Amino acid sequence: MPRKGKNYTERMSGPVGECELCGRTKPLTEHHLIPRAVHRKTYFQKRFTKEEMTHRRLLLCRQCHKGIHRIVPDEKELAREFNTREKLLGDERIRRHVEWVAKQR
Repeated sequence: MPRKGKNYTERMSGPVGECELCGRTKPLTEHHLIPRAVHRKTYFQKRFTKEEMTHRRLLLCRQCHKGIHRIVPDEKELAREFNTREKLLGDERIRRHVEWVAKQR
């Protein structure tokens, strides 16, 4: 299994499709709205079902995906505050990033 690192999301690119945030047609990565790192934490187990934790996902282009994790690096904060598409786009920093990405090729 490849190690995580600088090019992790590039290696994990999936099929080409439309990014669920910026709308560009690019190779897609899977973004877990409730990051897998917090699935075993009691706080999240009490608030979300196992199915919600594993199936809440977005298919994103690399630039949107990297931007989210750069803007909000704390996975617990991502899971608590940004666990829906609407909440992600409700954050001005993320929305501005997505708007910028949408203008790129």
